[in-house]
Amino acid sequence: MRVIAGSARRLRLKTPEGTNTRPTTDRIKETLFNILQPHVEGCVFLDLFSGSGGIGIEALSRGAKKAYFVEHNREAAKLIRENLEFTRLSQGAVVLQQDVFSALGSVREKADLIFMDPPYGQGMEKQVLARLFREAFVTNDTLIMIEAALPTDFSFVEELGFTLIREKRYKTNKHMFLRRSMG
Repeated sequence: MRVIAGSARRLRLKTPEGTNTRPTTDRIKETLFNILQPHVEGCVFLDLFSGSGGIGIEALSRGAKKAYFVEHNREAAKLIRENLEFTRLSQGAVVLQQDVFSALGSVREKADLIFMDPPYGQGMEKQVLARLFREAFVTNDTLIMIEAALPTDFSFVEELGFTLIREKRYKTNKHMFLRRSMG
């Protein structure tokens, strides 16, 4: 896995051993950031369920002002710190080695972009969205992206106060783009 563009372009990132994380492929990451590019420069980015930190590091490399990396697994959090040092992007980074619900209480500034790639098939998307709706750092302008398995049902987003604004499908997974509903 490598950084696609920006100040850390082409640098290879370390990824955790085993199957506990699923690093987003370079091709899918490139597609995601082609969609996000107009929003990245100067943004505050949250990378929830960070794994090796590849998505948040890509955001920092492309000009994000700050990135929060939320990863509960100690070894993965250690890799995120190593990858940040290697890419020289530590200055704009906050690594929160805790579960996502505890970590959300540590964010004190408006989030522009929130990316989450929770474990598949556990219903975490719904739980995290319900919590995000109540957080002061999530505004009507905050763009939330969720990476999920293709069959994941998102029919609940409106009842939680969000609007689906885009869906991008790949062979085995998809990205859902949401904003808080106006009103």
